[in-house]
Amino acid sequence: MKTKPTQATAPGKAILFGEHAVVYGQPAIAVPITQVQATAAVESASRGSGLTIVASDLQKRLTLAEDSRKEPLIAAARLTLSHLSAPEPDATLTIRSTIPIAGGLGSGAAVATALVRALANFLSHRLKPAEVSALVFEVEKIHHGTPSGIDNTVIAYEQPVYFVHGKSVERLTVKEPFTLLIADTGRPSPTGKIVGRVRRARQREPARYDALFDQIGDVTDEARRAIEMGDIEAMGPLMDENHELLIELRVSSPQLDELVETARLTGAMGAKLSGAGRGGNVIALVEDSTAAEVAEALKEAGAVQVIRTKVGR
Repeated sequence: MKTKPTQATAPGKAILFGEHAVVYGQPAIAVPITQVQATAAVESASRGSGLTIVASDLQKRLTLAEDSRKEPLIAAARLTLSHLSAPEPDATLTIRSTIPIAGGLGSGAAVATALVRALANFLSHRLKPAEVSALVFEVEKIHHGTPSGIDNTVIAYEQPVYFVHGKSVERLTVKEPFTLLIADTGRPSPTGKIVGRVRRARQREPARYDALFDQIGDVTDEARRAIEMGDIEAMGPLMDENHELLIELRVSSPQLDELVETARLTGAMGAKLSGAGRGGNVIALVEDSTAAEVAEALKEAGAVQVIRTKVGR
């Protein structure tokens, strides 16, 4: 008897505050970005064929028979089946995503989340967000080596979160909605490599880097209070401060700095890089009345794409 086809989605994400410092026990704030998504669809296949994973965006066609411990898609499927104590189904699982790869928007975690959800649904299981997050965190280790856990958390819960590694997830109350622009540099931001560079730099200068991480943590806590109180104006300067600290961590770049400055000069209340840095994205806090003007300026300054999203609506 064939199982009905099923489909699941997962959003992208943006880190508002706390990147890099979150790896060292400091808090971070992240929000889901539903304007970009990963989608996984599963349908029955011929008997005895096993599970085939088709990722057309990556030009991959994989089976679980392949012994590839470093392939995240295979790992996600195997982890899901093991968690459910379920045999490998005869099915085709097709993945598509509109989330830029290596852009700091959580592409890897979103694809894994959509895969885990779709496969579990196909097998008539409904996983809780905490279960999905835990499974995807294991996949994130393949992508990033020592992930913070924030990507899988915010994407699995699909809510703004305040996150401290090793502690319970705190869903963030957004008292007043606010608008963000996400400007894509078009350059990859390989999280694992950049996190590794920061780790090695910290080993050389532990006091300096720990002080910077502490300052980023303080800014993140101030931002949480501003968000929960609905003090949107206070968020802008905090974003600016966070970006300056990330510059001191040496994870920014001339292109990121130019986009941040462009956003500020054309009306953004604040702007910063988002994610690992050295590429990827800049986020800008804007008023709805100036959003279009700031977005156009960012494109003229070299952004290959600008996404507009509302947080807290």
